[in-house]
Amino acid sequence: MKKTIYKQTQSVITELCERAKLGKGSIVVVGCSTSEVVGSTIGTNSNFEVAGQIFDALNDFAKEKGIYLAIQCCEHLNRAIIIEHDALPFAERVNVVPQPKAGGSLATQAYNKFENSIVIEEIKADAGIDIGFTLIGMHLKNVAVPLRLENNKIGEALVVAARTRPKFIGGERAIYNAEML
Repeated sequence: MKKTIYKQTQSVITELCERAKLGKGSIVVVGCSTSEVVGSTIGTNSNFEVAGQIFDALNDFAKEKGIYLAIQCCEHLNRAIIIEHDALPFAERVNVVPQPKAGGSLATQAYNKFENSIVIEEIKADAGIDIGFTLIGMHLKNVAVPLRLENNKIGEALVVAARTRPKFIGGERAIYNAEML
């Protein structure tokens, strides 16, 4: 199962980044219920080992592509975000250390494995991956565009993804940059 979880996660992040046309420096928010990944109901069966496989797949890809991960905590930490300090060097930090039952297993893995992790209350990411319906929308930029991925499962959990685009402003006479759509 370990190799399967890693490979499924790698397929999801690869497809998202290709379809969202994410470049170096982009931020991808990830919410994950490891309970859902192992076939249980969200919040009932947190799995630290599964979270490690998911994190490693995400982080390996992110380092290779030069993107940043923003890992969402569970509702017990008000969906705070674990991120590398380099992604947001001037962000206002909060003081909390996530645990599997208060923050979630993936957030705990990120906090422990990022080179210089910080916790922040919110972010406006360029794209997102929601593993097991954890509700990541609050951490995406204002105009989120749903992406229906071919790779839409990790373990038993359904995966929902989104990219963002800049807002259209200016009304009917405005002309828009097609590269930003």
